[in-house]
Amino acid sequence: MSAARAALALVLKRAGIVDFTFEARILIEDLAGSGDRLDEMTAARLNDALRRRLAGESLWRILGAREFWGLDFAISAGTLEPRPDSETLIEAALIHFAARRHEPLRMLDLGTGTGCLLIATLREFPQATGLGIDLSADAVATASANAARNGVAERATFRQGDWTDGVEERFDLILSNPPYIASDEIAELDRNVREHDPHLALDGGLDGLTAYRALAAALPDHLKPGGHAILEIGAGQESAVAALMEQAGLRHLHSHRDLGGHIRALVFRHSP
Repeated sequence: MSAARAALALVLKRAGIVDFTFEARILIEDLAGSGDRLDEMTAARLNDALRRRLAGESLWRILGAREFWGLDFAISAGTLEPRPDSETLIEAALIHFAARRHEPLRMLDLGTGTGCLLIATLREFPQATGLGIDLSADAVATASANAARNGVAERATFRQGDWTDGVEERFDLILSNPPYIASDEIAELDRNVREHDPHLALDGGLDGLTAYRALAAALPDHLKPGGHAILEIGAGQESAVAALMEQAGLRHLHSHRDLGGHIRALVFRHSP
């Protein structure tokens, strides 16, 4: 098996894939297991995975799942891959709700995708319950399956919808990783993103702020007094997003940086 891994790594290296050793190991472990030899069926699976990787599809999309916050999340055509940068939102929730970890909080995840934000947060808040909403029916189905996969199906509900349309409830915490890439910048993204991630989850309109305008209009009516909203943002969007939310009556409490040192999560409080 070591020979197969070395051969796979060499092909990936020649294709310009930076983490070729890591990716070869993961592909072998996931698709071939721990056996000493490759049978015909396993070799065919590896060849298909290699073909897809060389065509620009990401490693995790090929495998159909990715880890987030120590949990395993299935990925589908209608969802983005959970990425480590988004764990910043979970860290922010733990900081700002540290004294309320065991209260029966109500949470809302807008643009839920795989459900990773809501599900990971529910795992950290054992008495909380939540609702995840996504425009994509495929994403809703994937998130529901991920809730069962990660042991929170009884505390998480997912439904198809356009932001908060039809939602009458108010929540203690609202999470969102909305589309925030400016439309004309999508063509500049890495191939594995622009060709394989759903554009519905990427395209933030002409200036990348379309979703934040919708959120600014919706959040005040859906947060409890003293409730918090934690939003993921892209590079250079802190001031613009903070201004939109403050104009809507939310107070900007803090900006949290991801592991790369970039401001990734903005925390707002509803103080009517």
